[in-house]
Amino acid sequence: MRGYRWKQWRKRILWLLVIGLVIWYVATGGPTVLSVAVSILSLLLQLLFAMMFMIVQFVALFWFLARGRTYWVLPGETGATWDDYRGNPEIVDNAKRIVTLLRGVKDFKEMGGEAIRGFLLCGPPGTGKSYLAQVIANEAQVPFAYASAPSFQNMFFGVGNMKVMRLYKKARNLANVYGACIIFIDEIDAIGMKRNGGGGGGMMGMMGMGGGSGLLNELLLQMDPPNLDNGKIAKMLRSMGLRRKKAERPAVLTVAATNLPEVLDSALLRPGRFDRQLWVDSPDYDGRVDIFQYYLKKVKADETLTPEKAALDTIGYSPAQIKHIVNESVVIAHQRGAPKASYLDFRVAMETYEWGLKQPLRSMSEDEKRNVAYHEAGHAVAQYLLKPHERVWKVTIIRRGSALGLAATKPTHERYNRSDSEMLAAIQVCLAARAVEEEFLGKKLNGVTSDLQQATNMAGAYLGAVGMGDELFSFLAAGSHQEALKSLRPKINELLKDQMQQVKKLVRDHAEFVHVIADELLKQGDLTGEQIEGIYLSIYGRTRPDPPKVMTRADKETERAEAEAGMNAEPGTDGKAVGESAAEAQSDAGEKSEAKVVAEPGTEPGETESEAKAGAKPEAEPVGNGEAAAGPTTEEKADAKPKAKVKAEEEHEAESVEAEAEEDQEDDANDGAVSGDDGSDRGRGKE
Repeated sequence: MRGYRWKQWRKRILWLLVIGLVIWYVATGGPTVLSVAVSILSLLLQLLFAMMFMIVQFVALFWFLARGRTYWVLPGETGATWDDYRGNPEIVDNAKRIVTLLRGVKDFKEMGGEAIRGFLLCGPPGTGKSYLAQVIANEAQVPFAYASAPSFQNMFFGVGNMKVMRLYKKARNLANVYGACIIFIDEIDAIGMKRNGGGGGGMMGMMGMGGGSGLLNELLLQMDPPNLDNGKIAKMLRSMGLRRKKAERPAVLTVAATNLPEVLDSALLRPGRFDRQLWVDSPDYDGRVDIFQYYLKKVKADETLTPEKAALDTIGYSPAQIKHIVNESVVIAHQRGAPKASYLDFRVAMETYEWGLKQPLRSMSEDEKRNVAYHEAGHAVAQYLLKPHERVWKVTIIRRGSALGLAATKPTHERYNRSDSEMLAAIQVCLAARAVEEEFLGKKLNGVTSDLQQATNMAGAYLGAVGMGDELFSFLAAGSHQEALKSLRPKINELLKDQMQQVKKLVRDHAEFVHVIADELLKQGDLTGEQIEGIYLSIYGRTRPDPPKVMTRADKETERAEAEAGMNAEPGTDGKAVGESAAEAQSDAGEKSEAKVVAEPGTEPGETESEAKAGAKPEAEPVGNGEAAAGPTTEEKADAKPKAKVKAEEEHEAESVEAEAEEDQEDDANDGAVSGDDGSDRGRGKE
């Protein structure tokens, strides 16, 4: 190290000596040398001016292009706290641990640990990922930088890299002042996608539009840089050997958000860059109740709009969607002149958000209205009778968006699994409209395009994705979804036809229900779920029954065959051996009905049935003699067992032959009686 420093000082001393000699030569060389030196100096100054002019132009251009579209928020400027982030308590607990680390960076480093450098927030849009980063920055009392990943891209090569370098340079300077700094990069998948193995991005890479890996490489370097001194004074002191302290890395936390974590490069996801990944999903029922309580306190709402009721209607909504619906409810209430928002305003706001504005077609003919009414009535009846975990929410024949009508349901509670019966029921709901058209209108309409598409996709998933058919093969492993559907087309078509027949029977059995719903739709335009339930109650005098278990025809046949096999199975009875064959059972039944054998009172209770029957026949010897009562010896029993067995078998064969002869005689007699009946019937027919 000392030798390297001596070489550096030696170079500087030599340069000083050369400059000194040149100045001395010019000063002592006379007017000629002085004029030549002045000419050379003026030429150098002109070249320097030209170079500086070009440099200033390029610097100004690149400074303008490399300006960071970044919002810097200093501590206390947002005021967002943990109380403002609702709906995901587990996410808040993890975020609080990160805040604890940022507040105590020095103590944590003294313990030998290193502050985390980044964590990735994954989840659908509107779940509060960027807002969570703001809350973390405000609670930790550190600066916060909000940047969008696409803003780093530029048409000139290297400009995006400059933006990233300047962003992290400023963040490290602020971290030296405040102790830490947070950089939030939204939609990081725009610049952090996986690099292909082809070795370059061509012109797209040169233009910096994401095709190349230069911007991603710069981000990887800045997130995990080497430990270097950033200050100029520190660098100078270290070069002079006056600073021996180990260089420290400022605590800069990179928080990124994306909806597609699976497309990110593996180098980004390794420990040391994004140490943690948090999945921020839509809130459950309790989370939605908490969010509605927070937002409804800020607006004027009457007693009909409660957090519990609203949370039940918004299953799957994100916090951003909930905030929008509450605000739209207030807007609708204000437009109709009401002082407070009601549940009716909330429903109207949800319908407008999900389906669009009402746009009735006043020029539609009555026949077309009737077609749409029966179409939606078919969906409503199938939804009401086949979906136990959902409730009919709205049925309308008023146009909304591109749909002439719709029948919508809402889940009664959160559900994360679906059985095979529920998938088949969903297929029948899609096919119910076509079934009603064929059964009650006598025609087929073109309004079932989306219904058939959904039914086909669900049938394909039923057979080829979740293994509910006769195969366990999953087309998800094959790659192409379209090719898999083509290969499964015969089976899908067979399944759809089977479900169509079942749903046709359903609507035929509830024909009055279909007609009344269609008539009410023609009168009112739309019906709520409560009105549908009232119609069913008025017709059948009871509430909705438990839905049947929906099965395929093959499954029904298999279940029926198993049931018949269970009924035909011979159960074990008192006095009969369980392992007796079917032929012996039929023979015994014939003997009991024709011969009417009665066992002798002396029959031993431990005898087998064949032995008891043999002893009960008139030709046989009585079993209950004195010797049997007294009980034979062991040797006599051993000799008598084979003889008795042979004798019983001979008698059993004789009985079987005699029973068959008697059955043949009875059949002949019955044939004569049947022919006589036929003759009398024909005679009565002639009269």
